[in-house]
Amino acid sequence: MTRFLAYLSEAFASLWRNRVRSVLTMLGMIIGSASIITVFGISKAATSGIAASFDSFGQSPVLVQVDRAQDYPDQAQIQYRDAATVAAALGDTAASVIPSWSRTYPIVSGGKRDYISVQSDGPYHTDKLVMAEGHEISQDEVDSGARVAVLTQDVATEFFGSRPAVGNYLRINGGRYLVSGVYADIKGSFFNSLAGSSTIVVPYTTFYNDLYTGPPDLLLLYPSDPLKGDATGKAAIAALQHVHGSRSEYKVVDTAEQLQIFESVLTGIGAGLSAIGAVALVVAGIGIMNIMLVSVNERIREIGIRKSIGATRADIAFQFLMESILLSLGGGFIGMGIGVVFTIGAASLLSKQLGELLIPYVLIVSLALTFSILVGSVFGTYPAIRAAGMDPIEALRS
Repeated sequence: MTRFLAYLSEAFASLWRNRVRSVLTMLGMIIGSASIITVFGISKAATSGIAASFDSFGQSPVLVQVDRAQDYPDQAQIQYRDAATVAAALGDTAASVIPSWSRTYPIVSGGKRDYISVQSDGPYHTDKLVMAEGHEISQDEVDSGARVAVLTQDVATEFFGSRPAVGNYLRINGGRYLVSGVYADIKGSFFNSLAGSSTIVVPYTTFYNDLYTGPPDLLLLYPSDPLKGDATGKAAIAALQHVHGSRSEYKVVDTAEQLQIFESVLTGIGAGLSAIGAVALVVAGIGIMNIMLVSVNERIREIGIRKSIGATRADIAFQFLMESILLSLGGGFIGMGIGVVFTIGAASLLSKQLGELLIPYVLIVSLALTFSILVGSVFGTYPAIRAAGMDPIEALRS
């Protein structure tokens, strides 16, 4: 350890003697490290934020809808009763099968009137959405076809202001509905839009009986095993074709699979941009190699003296390799600091759209340390070997 500290001290002293040149050499590492840390940190933070927000919506359903490109789409039209047929056919492989509608209706309450999207829902809930008031649609409300409604926070504010909405009534397309719940705002305006800001949710039985007696837009399937969404969708199509004919065609969309693809794309984009930033590290490494070769040529006589008093080839190589790694580490840590600052700033802006973001500080520090040591070691090896291979007599003569 004493010997290592002696090498370290000598390396610092050597770099300090040429501090202007050392700082200029580190600029490449600073720029490269800062760019990689910023891109990598932002992409990881955004991906974690998106994943956490999607997770708050609970299990993603499999969507089954009529393929409108077929010759006779009306023959294949999904009917309200088909939900029970498909549920019976799927048995234990599906936790829930419900018909789904979404329509815009006039909403009236307390002299205020607006046109708002009304969606159907069932009693199967795996989400982690916070309720500001009341509760989500329950099994009893679905079974009884109750005229109840769950509102998003902006709808509740529009019609009831700061007053509690639960227990009050509003009219949906002329019918009187009791407000039974209000969703709290989802963190991040992007996900408020994604989830359907300005939305009213009613039991699907109530929607069918009171609002729209036509066929549902699609069926929502919740597989008992989320990893078997594709198989569940195919089984549902088979059940529908048994009712509507083998020539009826349907489309299945596994939303869970789509979310995984979306997250993979984000990860791939981050990795690609980080790889582009890594080019700057290669350039920085070449700069370190160049300066170390210059340093070797400037210190030929010093190398000869060291060897003449007993320094081994390993001692000389380690000395110059230590200087190279210190240059790389210095630039890497400064770049890491700059990158973390930019990452925190960008994350604070993105959090307004995506909700709370988690910055992987440990991963960032590990990445910066690994790249810095790797660049210093790889690009400092050749100058170190060249210095170690010098003949001491020829070096002293120079």
